[in-house]
Amino acid sequence: MTTVGDRASRRSLSGRSDLKASPSTAIDALLPQEMAQAAEQIGVDKTRLDTLSLLALAVLAGAFIAFGSMFSVIVTAGTEGALPYGVIRLLGGLVFSLGLILVVVGGAELFTGNNLMVMAYASGRVGMGEVLRAWGLVYLGNFVGGLGIAALVFLAAGYSHGSGAVGEAALASAETKTSLSALQALIHGILANVLVCLAIWLCYSARTTTDKILAIVPPVAGFVAAGFEHSIANMYLLSFALLTKFGAPSEFWDAISQTPSAFPHLTVVAALANLLWVTIGNMMGGILVGVTYWFVYLRKRPAEIHVEE
Repeated sequence: MTTVGDRASRRSLSGRSDLKASPSTAIDALLPQEMAQAAEQIGVDKTRLDTLSLLALAVLAGAFIAFGSMFSVIVTAGTEGALPYGVIRLLGGLVFSLGLILVVVGGAELFTGNNLMVMAYASGRVGMGEVLRAWGLVYLGNFVGGLGIAALVFLAAGYSHGSGAVGEAALASAETKTSLSALQALIHGILANVLVCLAIWLCYSARTTTDKILAIVPPVAGFVAAGFEHSIANMYLLSFALLTKFGAPSEFWDAISQTPSAFPHLTVVAALANLLWVTIGNMMGGILVGVTYWFVYLRKRPAEIHVEE
């Protein structure tokens, strides 16, 4: 005998069911009840990962999200005035989806998505210490991955691409982010991770790679287009922008007809403040999604739901 939760977890993690499904049900996506049980079991499984594995997967996720952010900056660089604002934001959001696709399909541990681990905690299957350990290690690993890609792109003179348009776009975006008030950054962080966690939630219903990609793109494109704030993406973008502001050669500044003083809000202190408030907001948004679905689908469920093998 096996539980529906166990079946859902295995199917979400491995992309297949260990049950002998009939042809009529084999292509069906998981229903929300099973998705909730899958999310809960996956949260338990994540807390059981050893420290080195968790850190390695977290570094990968930080790098993956950095690639998505890099892709978004490249695609939108130089488009201001050439395309309507909404179209520019949509394009940036669509290509940014690369990051979460790599995380989900490739396998990695992302802090913002892992906020859904609160479902396992709410069910009493893991302790708060286990959750905080996983979140802390993943956040650290994500930062290392994002900072590492930022350093590599800077050393490759990525800021100079497009006659400096890529560096200018990164600087302008970072200036906007560091100009936000604490309240704005907090709210932007909440809204961003509501959509990111909804994308992860939808992936729990998926049976194929195609299903997962289709589930990821709209919510992620939506949060980027709206200008919401994602802490892990900001780790890359703010780091790259700071490296560009303080380390790019004079040829770059001549190419964009700007000086570092044109970006007064972009400082290390302001970048850290942005990360602080956005991270808190991301946690609030992710916990909101997780607790809501736990309340609807898991709070009154029977202790075990058995199905025939």
